[in-house]
Amino acid sequence: MTTIHTTEAKIHSFMAVNGEHAVEAPNKTFDTILVLDFGSQYSHLITRRLRDIQVYSELQPCTIKITDLPWTPKGIILSGGPYSVYDIAAPHVDPAIFDLGLPVLGICYGMQEIAWHFGKNVLAGEKREYGHAKVNILRHMGGPVHFDRLLQGLGDDLEVYMSHADKLSYIPDSFFTIAATSNAPFAGIVHNRKPLYGVQFHPEVTHTPRGKEILKNFAVDICEARQHWTMEEFVTEEIERIRTLVGNKGQVIGAVSGGVDSTVAAKLMDTAIGDRFHAVLIDNGLLRKDEAANVHKTLTKHLGIQLTVIDASERFLADLKGITDPEEKRKVIGSRFIREFQNYAKELEIIATNSPKAGDIEWLLQGTLYPDVIESISFKGPSQTIKTHHNVGGLPSFLQLKLIEPLRLLFKDEVRVLGTKIGITESLVWRHPFPGPGLGIRVLGEITERQLRIAREADHIFISELIAYGLYRQTSQAFAALIPTRAVGVMGDKRVYGQMISLRAVTTSDFMTASRCNFDIEHRDFLDHVSSRITNEIEGITRVLYDVTSKPPGTIEME
Repeated sequence: MTTIHTTEAKIHSFMAVNGEHAVEAPNKTFDTILVLDFGSQYSHLITRRLRDIQVYSELQPCTIKITDLPWTPKGIILSGGPYSVYDIAAPHVDPAIFDLGLPVLGICYGMQEIAWHFGKNVLAGEKREYGHAKVNILRHMGGPVHFDRLLQGLGDDLEVYMSHADKLSYIPDSFFTIAATSNAPFAGIVHNRKPLYGVQFHPEVTHTPRGKEILKNFAVDICEARQHWTMEEFVTEEIERIRTLVGNKGQVIGAVSGGVDSTVAAKLMDTAIGDRFHAVLIDNGLLRKDEAANVHKTLTKHLGIQLTVIDASERFLADLKGITDPEEKRKVIGSRFIREFQNYAKELEIIATNSPKAGDIEWLLQGTLYPDVIESISFKGPSQTIKTHHNVGGLPSFLQLKLIEPLRLLFKDEVRVLGTKIGITESLVWRHPFPGPGLGIRVLGEITERQLRIAREADHIFISELIAYGLYRQTSQAFAALIPTRAVGVMGDKRVYGQMISLRAVTTSDFMTASRCNFDIEHRDFLDHVSSRITNEIEGITRVLYDVTSKPPGTIEME
């Protein structure tokens, strides 16, 4: 008989233990570089660049105790950060990492952290250094063989990106200089015996053109990490992990939305456990135009996944009545989602009784990605969480299903590669992301049927025109948001007072940073055309804006 676990809920990470079978995490399967995050806006890029060269990497808070780490990294990178190492409240790494015998690379603040540990010799610079700089590489002919390995093959001068105010006042004992600029005489350092390195610049950003080569020198040549992180390897391991975790009779309920994340997660789950996976689309009334019907057709006809669609729109909108705070919206939507899943699970219990599919329904599939985790959980010690992500935070305390998140450690572009490997069509793989709370966080202020209709129609016009102009694949994410602030307009020779639509279109490789799409270069009339359609076809809109804010400082979504 199918049963639902009703014990006090706890959210379990996917990499868990199931009975007697330990489910191995990727950091125990793949050679892994550990990145310790001191709060830099670029920290995630270190992890991303390493994966670009097929070396697996994970981000952890700088305050972690190395003895608490249940796996052994091949090497450690200390990120940059907004602090000064000499401040009382500055975060510091566990000093035990310097005694492990592992290679360590400090970047910007990370280099200063190394210098502070070995000599307390960091001070405020007389001249701050932000932006492009030229670094002179210093060679040590006849010195220890590891001295020149970090910057080997890069010539004598290197274009880099600097972002620092503090600098080393002198080089610590037992260290040598391997790079310098006119403002920072110790722009690169190395320990005379141990594989400890530091650079004042940021090799992880694209503004350091050959930065990826530096990271490869460290990870592959110095740490000797194997370059075996590929989606072909991952999918094989992940399917086995799913089967081990769920067991021979366990069942999984999966939330799907039609976006690439949930679609890839659903296909992966369907491949792993077949009809013991129950895909469900909760129509929360906050979906895009005709979304429920289109998703049902796509998943059932094209991917062979059995999908149940539940129309819960009235219940969601009733719960959201009068709520304007975005965080509260997220929590209300998340809470209702879980209730709907629990009700569906109870129905499955009755259906599956005494059938070959009888088994425990205890897992809830989510398409959580690594950027979701990074944005929602403070890896930065003293720093603050940016927002509660719909796939990570805001779940209610009465949750009776454990989370299974096979994509939790992947970036968006990795998910797309994975989707292609498991047979998902290109049009689906490259579909723009759609947030779990849906239009609930694209309609600012209170959510009503009228406001949703306006936002839904405006978004449909914007996306359809992106496709018509051949611009959809050139944008990473695009949408229209409704701003309830009113502005005066003139229509039919009379003054009207209507709301505003804000258009958002960004380009990004990892969704951790993003830039606005510049349509003026080749398609100067595009925004004019979209604006004209929206104001003419949607009653109540008198103004159309285009959001040019990058991320950071903004986020991609409005709320």
